[in-house]
Amino acid sequence: QVHLVESGGGLVQAGGSLRLSCAASGSVSRFYAMGWYRQAPGKQREFVASISGLSSTPRFADKVKGRFTISRDNAKNTVYLQMNSLKPEDTAGYYCYASNMGGANYWGQGTQVTVSS
Repeated sequence: QVHLVESGGGLVQAGGSLRLSCAASGSVSRFYAMGWYRQAPGKQREFVASISGLSSTPRFADKVKGRFTISRDNAKNTVYLQMNSLKPEDTAGYYCYASNMGGANYWGQGTQVTVSS
C-alpha cells in the first residue's frame, strides 16, 4: 500500500511563491516517476510536473516551465514542487502521484492552491 500526503497549499497573491510537499510511505526512489497534476473547477485534470525515480529527470508542462521546479529528498521520502511567479490561472487543487514500474498509479488527497489577483 502506497500513501502519498500533500501539504503546502494555501492562498497567495499573484507573483508570490509556494512550495508543495508530497510525503510518500517508503522510499521515493523506488518509483518510476513522481509528480503533480492539478485540477481547477470545471476543468480536466492536467499534468504539471514530474521527476523520474532513477535519474531525477524533471519534466514540466509548458504552462509552468521557467516558474516551477520539482525536486526530491530521498532521505525524507518527499517530493517538492516549488512554484514561483504564481498566476491566478495556477489556482487549482494539486495532486501528487507516483507511478511504479508495473504501471500502477497512486494518488494523494490533494492540496488547494489559490492565487489572488
